[in-house]
Amino acid sequence: MHPAHPTEVSEQCVVALTWTLKDTLGEVLDVLETPVEFLVGGDDLLTRIDQALQGHAVGDTLQLHLEPEDAFGDYDEQRVFLSARSAFPETLEEGMTFDGLGLPANACPDAPPELLYTVTEIYPEHVVLDGNHPLAGIALRIELKIEAIREATEEEIGQGSAGTGFFRIQPPMAPGSSTLH
Repeated sequence: MHPAHPTEVSEQCVVALTWTLKDTLGEVLDVLETPVEFLVGGDDLLTRIDQALQGHAVGDTLQLHLEPEDAFGDYDEQRVFLSARSAFPETLEEGMTFDGLGLPANACPDAPPELLYTVTEIYPEHVVLDGNHPLAGIALRIELKIEAIREATEEEIGQGSAGTGFFRIQPPMAPGSSTLH
């Protein structure tokens, strides 16, 4: 029998984390001040973070450097599309996001539906849609603090998630918002 509250992070446990995420120039990209729970060994965390957390205890702080291939991949020019301005609502603003299935009909028939698109530029006749993750191509520094550890429930293990997901939740649809979780 495992204790209900493991003392160290291991596969199939849930960790509550806070973090500060910066780029390599030290600019803060994201701060998580209220602990959020993630399943270790599931789909919630980037593999590199998942591995780094294991064996650590509550109260530990980790500093990690993530290259793009450990984080959100390299920037892919093939994921940038031009779309007719007329296909979108008048209230379009730069920074708005659409998932591929939520794009207006005929906006961009050749855009892969599984990507999330950010409106990066708006011209009178066309709109630039970028299907890259907002952090693609960027090396990241993250400082994580382990706030709590508990055993995962069978449901969480079955889903491979404690319900949040590390940056898998895309930027909110609110214009001008820059948070990532």
